[in-house]
Amino acid sequence: DRPRVTPADRAFLAALLHRLPRPTLRQLHLIVSPETVLRWHRDFMRRRHADASRRKRSGRPPIRRSIQALVLRLARENSFWGYRRIHGELAVLGIKVAPSTVWEILRAHGIEPVPERGRQTWAAFLRSQAHAILACDFFTATTLNGATLYVFAVIEHANRRIRILGATVHPTTAWVTQAARN
Repeated sequence: DRPRVTPADRAFLAALLHRLPRPTLRQLHLIVSPETVLRWHRDFMRRRHADASRRKRSGRPPIRRSIQALVLRLARENSFWGYRRIHGELAVLGIKVAPSTVWEILRAHGIEPVPERGRQTWAAFLRSQAHAILACDFFTATTLNGATLYVFAVIEHANRRIRILGATVHPTTAWVTQAARN
């Protein structure tokens, strides 16, 4: 039977015998030929160098946490900036990151794209602009003697205060303009 040589045996014999010159190897009584020992050594060295030069992780290297924090901060503080604008600002700062990387960072942290992030609900818009919004309307009121008056009223959305600007029997454009100015 042929002897069974394990990979560990091959590595040991190759490391032990590869330094010897070929004529000396030929004089030794080995279970394999000298060329086989040298081939084992070449294969061993090739695998060793291949393992050493192989990357430890597959794929792209991860982005530094400081860059991720900066991207998230820019997105939080500038809600109308998209990933391309953030990428441009990083480029101005000298940070080289692909736009797709910025997009991935935002997506991974649950930050919506700009159109969804920048959208404001109607209720939120009214709350933010309530101090400047007035609603006006005419309504009729019947007096005790049966006369009909047209009342011009305004409501302030900020404090929900109703202001009666005037009442008249015959409203005209000039009267309404003057009541609004007052």
